[in-house]
Amino acid sequence: MKIAYLFPGQGTQTVGMGRDIFEKYEDARNVYKTIDTALGENIEKFTYENSQEELNQTKNTQITIYAMSMAIVEILNKNGIKPDVAAGLSLGEYSALTCAGAISLEDGAKIVRTRGRLMQELAPEGDWSMAAIIGLEDDKVEEACNKVENGFVRAVNYNCPGQVVVSGEKDAVTKAMEIAKELGARKVIELKTSGPFHTEKLQDASNELRKELEKITFDKCSIPVIKNFDGYAYNENDDMVDILANHVINPVKFRKSIETMLEMGIDTFVEIGPGKTLSGFVKKVCKEKAVEANVLNIENVETLENALSALK
Repeated sequence: MKIAYLFPGQGTQTVGMGRDIFEKYEDARNVYKTIDTALGENIEKFTYENSQEELNQTKNTQITIYAMSMAIVEILNKNGIKPDVAAGLSLGEYSALTCAGAISLEDGAKIVRTRGRLMQELAPEGDWSMAAIIGLEDDKVEEACNKVENGFVRAVNYNCPGQVVVSGEKDAVTKAMEIAKELGARKVIELKTSGPFHTEKLQDASNELRKELEKITFDKCSIPVIKNFDGYAYNENDDMVDILANHVINPVKFRKSIETMLEMGIDTFVEIGPGKTLSGFVKKVCKEKAVEANVLNIENVETLENALSALK
C-alpha cells in the first residue's frame, strides 16, 4: 500500500467541523493547544461556536481547516500510519508541508493565519466570486472567461477532468457561468469564497506574504510534497518562499498533482479535513486514467476510525 495524504482548501468549512474528534482524542486537543499558544487565540472555540458567516471569512477559514487537518494527522501518526506523499489544494499545501516536516506546526499556524488575513484584507475593493464549471474541457472554460467582455475573470483551479474553478468580479464570473453553459457545461456552481484567489489581483497580498515567509525556517521534506504551482514534487533546488508567495496569484494544478501521484505508484488516497471534495477529484482522474485506487476521507470520528482500520 502506497499512501497519499490530501488536504483540502477553502470552501469545505462548516461550523463544528472536527468537534467530535477534538472531544475524543487527546492528541487532537494537544495540536489545538499548540496552535492556540502560537497564535494567542482559541481556534477550537472559534471553529465550534461562531457563525457560518464568520467562519467563511478567509482570515478565519484557513486557520480552522489547517488546525483540524493537523489534529487528524497527529492521531494517524500516533497510530503508526505514515504517508508516502502529501498534497493539498491551495491552503492545503501548507498542511501538506507541515505533515512532511518542512514547516513546524507553530510556524505553519502563524503563516496560515497571516495568509488568510492578507488574502482577505489586501484583495482589491469589489464584489468578488468564484464558481465551479462542471462538464466542460479546460480550454472551453478558458474560452468562456475570454469571451467575457466586461469585468475580470480567470480560470484558477484545474481540479479534475470536467471541473475547473473560475475566479474574479462577481458580474464577470456570473457571465462566464452563462457562457460556459452555452458552450456545453453540465453544471455551474457558485462557491463559498469571496476573493479573486489565484489571480494577479492578489499581487499585494503575495508581496506581503513573501515578507512573512522569509521569517520562517524551512526544512527538507521527509516525504515528497506535490506543488499546486506545476503539479510536481518539491525538489531540493526549489525556493519555497518564492513558490508559496506566488502560490496565491497562480492557478492551482490539482488534476496534474493527482496524475503525478498515480505515476508514483500511489494506490491509496486519504483526504484529511472537512468534506470529500478532493476524494471526488481523485475518483474522476482515476476513471479517466482507467486505474483503480482506494479513496478514503477523514472528517469525523466515524471516518477516522474506519481509516485507522483500513490503513493499519
